[in-house]
Amino acid sequence: MSSRFVTSLAGAAGSGLRGHSSQHTPAQLTAKVTTAARVVAAGATKGIAAATSGRTIAAARQNPAPTDRIRLAASAAIVVSLTTPASGRLSQLVSARALSRLGRLGTVYPTSTDVKQQQRELYTSPKMAGHVVSVETINKNLRIMEYAVRGPIVIRAGEIERQLKEKPGELPFKQVIRSNIGDCHATGQKPITYIRQVLATVILPDQFLDSDVFPTDVRAHAKQILDSCGGHSVGAYSDSAGVMTIKQHVADYISKRDGVDTRPENVVLQGGASEAIRSILSMLNETIDGRKPGVMIPIPQYPLYTATLAEYNMGQIPYYLDEENNWALNIDELERSLQEAKKNDLNPRAIVIINPGNPTGAVLSEDNVKDIIRFAHKHKLMLLADEVYQHNVYIGKFHSFRKVHHELGSPYNKIELVSFMSCSKGFMGECGLRGGYMELVNFDPEVKAVLLKSISAKLCSTVIGQAAMDCVVKPPVEGQPSYGKFIEEKNAVLEQLRIKAKMVADTFNTFEGFKCNPVAGAMYAFPRLTIPLKAVEKAKSLNQHPDFFYVKQLLEETGVCVVPGSGFGQRPGTYHFRTTILPPTEQLKDMLNLFKDFHEKFMRQYK
Repeated sequence: MSSRFVTSLAGAAGSGLRGHSSQHTPAQLTAKVTTAARVVAAGATKGIAAATSGRTIAAARQNPAPTDRIRLAASAAIVVSLTTPASGRLSQLVSARALSRLGRLGTVYPTSTDVKQQQRELYTSPKMAGHVVSVETINKNLRIMEYAVRGPIVIRAGEIERQLKEKPGELPFKQVIRSNIGDCHATGQKPITYIRQVLATVILPDQFLDSDVFPTDVRAHAKQILDSCGGHSVGAYSDSAGVMTIKQHVADYISKRDGVDTRPENVVLQGGASEAIRSILSMLNETIDGRKPGVMIPIPQYPLYTATLAEYNMGQIPYYLDEENNWALNIDELERSLQEAKKNDLNPRAIVIINPGNPTGAVLSEDNVKDIIRFAHKHKLMLLADEVYQHNVYIGKFHSFRKVHHELGSPYNKIELVSFMSCSKGFMGECGLRGGYMELVNFDPEVKAVLLKSISAKLCSTVIGQAAMDCVVKPPVEGQPSYGKFIEEKNAVLEQLRIKAKMVADTFNTFEGFKCNPVAGAMYAFPRLTIPLKAVEKAKSLNQHPDFFYVKQLLEETGVCVVPGSGFGQRPGTYHFRTTILPPTEQLKDMLNLFKDFHEKFMRQYK
């Protein structure tokens, strides 16, 4: 129910107040509202609510102080008035909750948040008339799943942004700095010209294809895409696995990068890497011999994995990354995790590797990649290589699993491997276009056929996203008219990210109780912080994770929005948060200064 609708109906419970609210104290108003709520709860109908609402709202506005109190009492009346007839049991339940709350409040007025929470509690009853589906009768796995990157902290950030807009000057800061998500363009990064020119041309071919507005290589690329689309239009469905020409370009890209023979029929274009990952996890979701399927995932990890495994009711097999060794993978830890899963009667099906790492910012060495492949072979695990940040490497070198898998030779190059790539990260940052791919290596043909059948039920990924991915894997080459500008823009983006990666890690390491590993890749820092015992106890008293408590205070006092480490997973007794390195340099400097001042104050307060 919208807040406006709630407000308009709230007057039903205070019908006795009309014309007199300015003459009564809050306590007297409460008594009258309580009486009205009892009347409505006893058997009022929609008609009564509608007849009295307008007059009461007008009266309530004359005395705004108890408005929330009126609404709270009215929440009982609203629910019952929408139930025709109002059952005795439901009437008692609703009115008792609201009136009990009023009795406990004394002279303290509830906030609109209290009202919304009360309404949420009341409206989740499966017996509510008008709702065939309630929160108790939906898929329980959806209730369990969480996605911290867009979780409570980010929701609170949105509330603060509205407050800044509606009541400027009320808070000690002027803006929310969103460092919670790797959304490049949202933080001000400019799109790559070549990508956007190709997209503009495939969207409006009549305007640009035969015009000299864009360079010849842009138009040639766009024509190649359009010639592969039904009716020469990106508005037509593509094959479920993607436009064949684009799949061929992806295969060529992988072959050139890794020195391997890649076939386009093993490439599947998807709406971002996330959709591809979900497709593979769904494929593995089969109980065998009474054992639930499990997937090994790194801790800390990108919350897509825990959220999807929870949604599919699959087992999570966490393994801890080695923070003391720049977040490398320790094979002994992998063995420990695997054996623990088997003791819990899980059937390990696959291992997920995120390289470069999210949220850690780590880049795996070639030796580490080899060890992981050998481990997967030993335990007959499918290897899922999340490599969407392969262009974002600032220290060291990116080693693709496909290349190392090939070079290790038999028997290690026989294991099933899926590698994922996206146009959302790297230097492109085209998050909203939802383009990505996966390459399937060593798949049983029958398994691949079933996977493609499941994907076909979703028709196809957006062809615009496929075209964006095509520009990533088939950029302009030296000698073409767009090459110079493309390389200049690409290098500028990556160089700024390299500078900011170092700036963030170096600055955090000057803070008391902070330890931040170098940001070698990706777009994030994941520092560990020491939280004083007094603050830990305060957080627990509020039923909050200590790092959640810390970043919530950070947000509310400075406007800086980061994600608590508990949303990604961490070793017990340690506390982290994830921040992006994406804000423009000057804003990032301001953010770090705000962070420093807040942290010093926090440490003084809770020592």
